[in-house]
Amino acid sequence: MRLRHELEKLEESLLSPFAALSGKSRGRERFEEPCDVRTVFQRDRDRIIHSKAFRRLKFKTQVFIAPEGDHYRTRLTHTLEVSQISRTAARALALNEDLTEAIALGHDLGHTPFGHAGEEALNELFPPGFKHNEQSLRVVDFLEGEKGLNLTWEVRDGILKHTGESEPLTLEGQLVRICDRIAYINHDIDDALRGGILKYEQLPAEEMKILGKGGSQRLNTMIRDLIQNSRGRPRISMSREISEVMESLRRFLYKFVYVGSAAKSQEKNAKFIIDFLYNYWTKRPQELPPEVRDLCEKYGVERNVCDFIAGMTDRYIVALFEENFIPKPWKR
Repeated sequence: MRLRHELEKLEESLLSPFAALSGKSRGRERFEEPCDVRTVFQRDRDRIIHSKAFRRLKFKTQVFIAPEGDHYRTRLTHTLEVSQISRTAARALALNEDLTEAIALGHDLGHTPFGHAGEEALNELFPPGFKHNEQSLRVVDFLEGEKGLNLTWEVRDGILKHTGESEPLTLEGQLVRICDRIAYINHDIDDALRGGILKYEQLPAEEMKILGKGGSQRLNTMIRDLIQNSRGRPRISMSREISEVMESLRRFLYKFVYVGSAAKSQEKNAKFIIDFLYNYWTKRPQELPPEVRDLCEKYGVERNVCDFIAGMTDRYIVALFEENFIPKPWKR
């Protein structure tokens, strides 16, 4: 079967000259025989979707810790929204949709329990510091499966650089980086309104006038602007006006939602649990679960404990803490 070769030729004939072609990938760290059906980027996407780390995103916080409601975003639904937005833009720009999707689906695999509160806690505790984008790369390189997922260079670059100072070297990675921000700005407003953290009249009037009143209108404005300003160009960007509006909304969310709001009322407790477990296990590594304890020699105690905690879901870390460290009534 030569389906992969046909797909690679199709990419060469249909995609933008600025797109990353699967047939010209920089390859993997460890050589593998190519699949005869899927391109290398399709194969990476499938590996990410079938990983345990991806499934755990279902029970990891986006903004609201343990919300009582079915419609608040989790880290998984955020990831799916980033993937959908990124794919829409990639198709419009004739970029590699498979590469874009793989980066989008893998970008938050290293996120901690309790969202950014967990990230801040581990960053303070772990001596080298902790950043979720670096941990996402660590997950796909080492922690998932026996030897990591052995993803292509292009997917790994996009995952690592979806946030931070360095910009991805592929346009597909640059696209996911911007679409990640488009997604969370919009859905965090939506969740804050749903949770009563914000009222619509509190939203910045000028920004709403430019972007639109509803979430779908805001998304449409941002995505169309992104496509319009990136089409036929060797770099992904938005117009100055919309970029400034997005930054203004991001500052607004930090002021009224991300810091000190009722949505963050449980952060102190969340950080306490992570702080306690990290210090407990780094001093008593012999009490780690056997499959985790066995990795201490390979990665070092602190690195291993950090990996273990970062991989936990919200509900798992709470249940583990309650089971092992909360006194239980005595029964005769």
